[in-house]
Amino acid sequence: MRSRYAARPVSVLDLREVSVSYDSLQSWALDRLDWTVEAEQRWVVLGPNGSGKTTLVQLITGYLHPTRGDLELLGAQLGSGVDWRLHRQRVSVVSAAFAKQIRPALPAVDVVMTARFGALETWWHTYEPADAQRARDLLETAGFGYVADRQFGVLSEGERQQVQLARSRMRHPELVVLDEPAAGLDLGARERLVAQLRSFADDPSVTAMVLVTHHVEEVPPGFTHALLLRDGRAVAAGPIEEVITGPLVSEAFGLRVDISFAQDRFAARATL
Repeated sequence: MRSRYAARPVSVLDLREVSVSYDSLQSWALDRLDWTVEAEQRWVVLGPNGSGKTTLVQLITGYLHPTRGDLELLGAQLGSGVDWRLHRQRVSVVSAAFAKQIRPALPAVDVVMTARFGALETWWHTYEPADAQRARDLLETAGFGYVADRQFGVLSEGERQQVQLARSRMRHPELVVLDEPAAGLDLGARERLVAQLRSFADDPSVTAMVLVTHHVEEVPPGFTHALLLRDGRAVAAGPIEEVITGPLVSEAFGLRVDISFAQDRFAARATL
């Protein structure tokens, strides 16, 4: 099922010479970044701590304005008078920061269902029985139907991430942003998450995806493009097989890294 927004922009996301400073132009969290995400593309954003990934997530989800440059999200120019409270409902975000905003006692099925209106509580809006059933179906399809009636606060980290993933599919989003979704997960939970992200990447109802991570091992099969950041600048951007290479990843992380690729997955190993 496609989004109810019939007219889609050519570019889901378009940044032109975007810079962000938090300290009166003394330093740049992002520096003259050009980046375009088109419909059907699945991007991974890689970079070390301090490379600008968190700032980029805040920009592309509409919670931060550039200090300089132009940003267009889903056909709207940031700062153009668009009601971003409504515009952001077309973007789904999976992140640890969002999980902290959820009331611990809220049942997992309600966490998923509230995504219909981009809310955090069910009492803010009126829902139909079909909404609750869709939320349960999404959890069941992911293999986590058993958590539907459990409180979000008692779930494991892996279960919480799966609930967030189900939530991100509730509204047929036009852009899905995954901000380090595997952070804090053990090996088994990480691999289950990667498998779900692969299924997500194959879903034609999702027009574009952006996955932010530190680790190439967390990149699921099906992702098509990569952006490498270092010190707020783009080291490289383009088709994933051209960007996630030993020389370019080494440049981004500031140490020599060997990249291997087997069974549709990347692996990295530092060679000191």
